[in-house]
Amino acid sequence: MNKTKKLEILGESARYDRCNHINSSIESFLSSKIPGVYNASTTNGCKVPLLKVLMTNKCSNDCRYCINHNKHQFNRVEFSPEELTSLFLDYYQNRYVEGLFLSSGIPNDAENSMENMVEVLQKLRFEYGYKGYIHLKILPGSSYDLIKRAMSLADRVSVNIEAATPEGLSDLCSTKNYDTDIIRRINWIKRLMKRDENLTPSGQTTQFIVGATDETDQQILERVDWLYKKMDIKRSYFSTFEPMKHTPLEFREDPSPKRSPRLYQADFLLNSYGFSMDELVFDEEDNLKLDADPKYYSALFHKELFPVEINDAHYQELLRVPGIGKISAARIIQNRKLGNCFEKLEDLKNIGVVTSRAEPFIKLNRKYQSTLEF
Repeated sequence: MNKTKKLEILGESARYDRCNHINSSIESFLSSKIPGVYNASTTNGCKVPLLKVLMTNKCSNDCRYCINHNKHQFNRVEFSPEELTSLFLDYYQNRYVEGLFLSSGIPNDAENSMENMVEVLQKLRFEYGYKGYIHLKILPGSSYDLIKRAMSLADRVSVNIEAATPEGLSDLCSTKNYDTDIIRRINWIKRLMKRDENLTPSGQTTQFIVGATDETDQQILERVDWLYKKMDIKRSYFSTFEPMKHTPLEFREDPSPKRSPRLYQADFLLNSYGFSMDELVFDEEDNLKLDADPKYYSALFHKELFPVEINDAHYQELLRVPGIGKISAARIIQNRKLGNCFEKLEDLKNIGVVTSRAEPFIKLNRKYQSTLEF
């Protein structure tokens, strides 16, 4: 099989690994135009085209949601390190991509699969002098020494945690151990980064599969919060479960399309806005409410904090107001330092506040802007 056909198969298989919040239909669209090309988002919102691909779809794991699970009889292919290196350089030199996102199935054991991926990185860095971005998936069960080698070559690494609890992972897979294969590896990465700041300068991330088990949003976000506080995870990604034919979970109901976006919003409050788990609001089944974003529900639930006086509230108080983000909160503080007073909603709108959302939660010069029915 030629490299282009392999890429069509292994590029499509790689779309289930996330490196930004983007829906799968857009990913498929991008892949169909140029096989394997995927637009990732940077922290400032820019789009960066990556070659996103698996080394192989051969796998000995029995993940019940995954099309590559070991009992599925279908066309299994793989790249050699030389093939994948050549393919990436062709894409890069033709300016189709600016970086590489590399993962793999595990045909036999994690060590051999990781060795193949690390060999690709070594060739790119040392033989061809490539200095651009590489995100490498660390396979569950990989050895400490091999992880350290991988981290010396990659800008970012990630271990897919998949589930919020050991029980959740057991429901998904019988061939991985939550504590030893996944959490231990995440901890190793954290320790290695603390010892050497040159390793993986963009940090480590992880990914959850949402809706493939009965785990609640509260369980997922509690684990997310723990990962940020204890494991120095840079970001968490949420891959919405899709029931696929020829998998053990093909008849499981797929989750609401709003669920993962709400988890991203709640995750952002925890990781970027300094919210605590106690500030998030869950329904009677311990899931986020889907009809409005978590920040709005947090404000409704903590009505004793509102309305906030815009002209003297501190930064963290401003961040709790629906419609005020980090940029607009900073602009409010900066304007006040310059002696400017906010007197009307138009003043806030001009610096980026979504006043239609913020209005019921604020005061300007001690005056209520509207009445909120709690």
